[in-house]
Amino acid sequence: MKHRLITFNRNMGFLHLIQGTAILILSLTVDVFKDFRPTIFGRFFEVYEGGGYGPVTQALFDLPFGLLVGLFLLLSAGFHFVISGPYQKRYLEGIEQGINPLRWYEYAISSSIMIVLLAAMFGLLTIEAVILIFIVNALMNLFGLLMEKMNPISRKTTDWTAHWFGWIAGLAPWLLIVIYMLNNGDLSLLPWFVIPGLLFYFLVFNLFAINQYLQYKQVGRWKSYVYGERMYVWLSLFGKSILAWFIFLGILLA
Repeated sequence: MKHRLITFNRNMGFLHLIQGTAILILSLTVDVFKDFRPTIFGRFFEVYEGGGYGPVTQALFDLPFGLLVGLFLLLSAGFHFVISGPYQKRYLEGIEQGINPLRWYEYAISSSIMIVLLAAMFGLLTIEAVILIFIVNALMNLFGLLMEKMNPISRKTTDWTAHWFGWIAGLAPWLLIVIYMLNNGDLSLLPWFVIPGLLFYFLVFNLFAINQYLQYKQVGRWKSYVYGERMYVWLSLFGKSILAWFIFLGILLA
């Protein structure tokens, strides 16, 4: 079983690596995707010309959209290779104890990049939006790690505090996205791939939390922590892969 789990992670690493490399190459060579770089703005208080003092909007930098799409796939690949390579002994020891810290650290980075990119497509293009959405989403995943730390396999009862706090943190970026989406007025003006991409990622987003819930409720095959671990990996692969290619093809065909 242990050998199969290591091989499983290694194979998943290669699947993420192949896709991430392909997206990265295409983002650097296909003009439409290469040129899709939304500008991030900031509003800073300055002295107005002629007198007065107030906020002034400044363009700060362009978001390298294509590179970031490839990056969240490559990050997953890197973590899978670490798990199946130098970290495998500690990984397997953790699995026996019902915890995988590297999973949550990787999600804290990769899924936060994903949600920032989705939010940008709905107009959340200010520096504060980028930073806070990234951090709040990262905290959601770190609450997942805290849930595992608080509830080892040897536990007699389950403390759900971290799980529910994770839900609260995780829903905050979606609230902002919905506000901006509805404020657009006419949703038909959005690129065709934006709404389906949003709904798909929201579904996957919830499935991660449901997977953890089933693990700690020990429902059916989720009585085995390893089964829940494999489900996390499959959800990560499908979520990142489909969203990455959906965004790429959407921008290409828009």
